[in-house]
Amino acid sequence: MACATGPDPPGDSSGDGGGEERPAWDNRLQYLLSCVGFAVGLGNFWRFPYLCQTYGGGTFLIPYLIALVFEGIPLFHIELAIGQRLRRGSIGVWMAISPYLGGVGLGCLTVSFLVSLYYNTILTWVLWYLLNSFQHPLPWSACPLDLNRTGQAICSLWPARDGPPVPGLVEECRDSSAVSYFWYRQTLNITADISDSGSVQWQLLVCLAASWAVLYLCVIRGIETTGKAIYFTALFPYLVLTIFLIRGLTLPGATQGLVYLFTPDMQVLWNPRVWLDAATQIFFSLSLAFGGHIAFASYNPPRNNCERDAVAIALVNSMTSLYASIAVFSVLGFKAVNDHGRCLDGNILRLINAFDLPDQSISRDDYTAVLARLNVSRPEWVAGLHLDACRLEDFLEKSAAGTGLAFIVFAEAVLHMPGAPGWAVLFFGMLFTLGLSSMFGNMESVITPLLDLGVMPRGVPKELLTGLACLVCFLSATCFTLQSGSYWLEIFDHYAAPLNLIFFAFFEVVGVVYVYGMKRFCDDIAWMTGRRPGLYWQVTWKVVSPLLLLTIFVAYISLLASTPPSYKAWNPQYEQFPDSGNLTGPCSPSHREVLPAKIHRCSGDAQPGPRQETSHPAGRRTLAPNLGPRLHWEPSGTG
Repeated sequence: MACATGPDPPGDSSGDGGGEERPAWDNRLQYLLSCVGFAVGLGNFWRFPYLCQTYGGGTFLIPYLIALVFEGIPLFHIELAIGQRLRRGSIGVWMAISPYLGGVGLGCLTVSFLVSLYYNTILTWVLWYLLNSFQHPLPWSACPLDLNRTGQAICSLWPARDGPPVPGLVEECRDSSAVSYFWYRQTLNITADISDSGSVQWQLLVCLAASWAVLYLCVIRGIETTGKAIYFTALFPYLVLTIFLIRGLTLPGATQGLVYLFTPDMQVLWNPRVWLDAATQIFFSLSLAFGGHIAFASYNPPRNNCERDAVAIALVNSMTSLYASIAVFSVLGFKAVNDHGRCLDGNILRLINAFDLPDQSISRDDYTAVLARLNVSRPEWVAGLHLDACRLEDFLEKSAAGTGLAFIVFAEAVLHMPGAPGWAVLFFGMLFTLGLSSMFGNMESVITPLLDLGVMPRGVPKELLTGLACLVCFLSATCFTLQSGSYWLEIFDHYAAPLNLIFFAFFEVVGVVYVYGMKRFCDDIAWMTGRRPGLYWQVTWKVVSPLLLLTIFVAYISLLASTPPSYKAWNPQYEQFPDSGNLTGPCSPSHREVLPAKIHRCSGDAQPGPRQETSHPAGRRTLAPNLGPRLHWEPSGTG
């Protein structure tokens, strides 16, 4: 089809509000990598694999792909096309379409600002772990000595383990694990709940300043500098993922992990929550309604093929999620097999000691048969040993998302790999660059609209505006370095962005299709790409996508109404930190209880507190600590 000449965009075609020439990408690869870097973020690594594993493995891909085709790609195409045609940031685009839609652009800017605060705080935690990875052994590989360093045993037993006493270790760490202790105490130094703000953690404050300084150096001149940095920040995570994938597939247990991940369960398709999570995962994974893609597209040549870019970037994003899932669960399968093996070894040692058997007389392969024979001949003796129920499936089910995956489960997994510090440096370096490239888009969502609106005098350099924006963000984010900072981060993540973004996306579609006009928009695309949008695009834009967004919005409202605002808190009346079994972090909406673990105290009974007793299959009574009660959060002044 011949190129149709569409109508001129409203106002000045340069879109900068000042008649100056708009910056442009050095080449198309810079633009594509920037969009991929903004879309592919931490959620691809630590939420998509968790959702796949939770919702029937490969079955989750069915609602995921449906949401991608009918929601993700059409919305993504709208943002790239309208940004490229009108050549403005988010506020400028919607003001150009209609002054009444200016609030949509302002809302996108506000949400991008809020998300930048806590997203870069996660990078602060990653940077802290990265810096601590340059040592051997890793600091989370063993519990530290007690403060007086006398070497006197604080407690006579390891919790839920047989063996000699371990002298001189911090009791809090012995009662949980070295990995959990390093995260909850040595990194976060977490308080009991959000009402206790605690003090500033200076090591985190320094890392926060360093993270914002690195980000400022990358975005100091907009796409002129991010376009250079993106070559590394967007490509390095793929290199590391490939390294982890190759290494993970060679580890024992990788096959079990992947089989468990992708084993289909078609019954989950009847669960409405699966469809809601699939739709929201697509929505947030592509970074829709933030305004970053509109800003990036505004620097494109006017006749760039935005349709091809939208489809290609969306597919790359989804394939990255799948690729990351394979790499993650190959390593988690290795960890599960290791944990399962250690569980069997503990039971075997108890059997050998109890029945006075020769050393190494029972192998892991023979354990089940030997235990069956002993259960027949000496059932009362076996019952008295309180053997652990060692099922590989139980260890594979110890799924995690968010910070629980990165800072506990995966941090523990690398300890079992030869050359653990090197793997830790690669892993946390990958997370840092992954998040950094996403922050480029978040900051572009804030700075580009401000530049287009001319909030600073014409003579003020762009570097100063960028510096002021980063400084304001840094100062605003210092609350997350308090001991209660992780609680506030979780509240921000759950309640500041998701519902607002869905709301703004709905008005983006309505604004383009019904205010700007479908015919005019199709004419614009024909002018830019050389062909008019087909039936698929027009139907999804006009009917399917708005209805899907409206349905998601109503479902999300219903979900929030049925579950009062809450957050997970660590209650000090539990004598141990959350176990590494089932943890979810700030970027995941799901919360699951941690596994029970036995607590041994030196004197008397455990302190009174809200505990829950559970029975193990072997009959042993244990105390089941969790991350604390779900404390309901209400705005101040609600009585």
